[in-house]
Amino acid sequence: MQKIRCQWCEKDDLYRKYHDEEWGKPVYDDETIFEFLVLESFQAGLSWYTILKKRENFRKAFDDFKYKKIAKYSGEKVAELMQNEGIIRNRLKILATINNAQKFQQVQNEFGSFSKYIWNFVDGKPIINQPKSLKDVPATTEISDALAKDLKKRGFKFLGSTVVYAHMQATGMVCDHLVDCHCKK
Repeated sequence: MQKIRCQWCEKDDLYRKYHDEEWGKPVYDDETIFEFLVLESFQAGLSWYTILKKRENFRKAFDDFKYKKIAKYSGEKVAELMQNEGIIRNRLKILATINNAQKFQQVQNEFGSFSKYIWNFVDGKPIINQPKSLKDVPATTEISDALAKDLKKRGFKFLGSTVVYAHMQATGMVCDHLVDCHCKK
C-alpha cells in the first residue's frame, strides 16, 4: 500500500525523504536549528526544492553550518563563497548568514540556548494544525509575525514572517502535515 503524503513533496525521492524524515519533526538542538535558519534564509524568493537539492553543497561551503566558525568569516571567505557554483551566490544572503551566526550566539548567551528562545514563541510545544489541503496552510501567522519582528529587532537578516513560518514548519514548531498524511498519524 502506498503512503499518503502531503502533495507538495511528491516531486521525487529527495523531496519525499525530506518530508517523511525531517519536515515537521520537532528540532531542539541549536546546530540543526541554525542549519535550517541558513537554508530558509537562502530560500527566500526561491523554491525549497532548489535549496534541498543544494543542501550538501551548502553544508560543505558553510563548514557544516558551524555558526561559531561562520560568525568569523572574512571578506576572503565571502569572495570564495561567491565563486561557489554549488550554492546560491547571493552576496546579501551570504553576508546575512555571517551576521545571523553572530546574532545567534548573542541570543544563546541571553537565553542559554537559541532553542529555548525560539520555542518560547510556541510555549515550548508544537502547534498541531489540521489542514485538509494545501490551501488551508498559511504562509504566515501571528506567531511568525511576532518571531520575525523580534529577530529583526535583534539584528537578524532575511528572516521575514514567511521565511520564519517555513522555518517553524521545517523544525516542527508547527505541524502542517495534511490530515490524511501518514506523518500526521
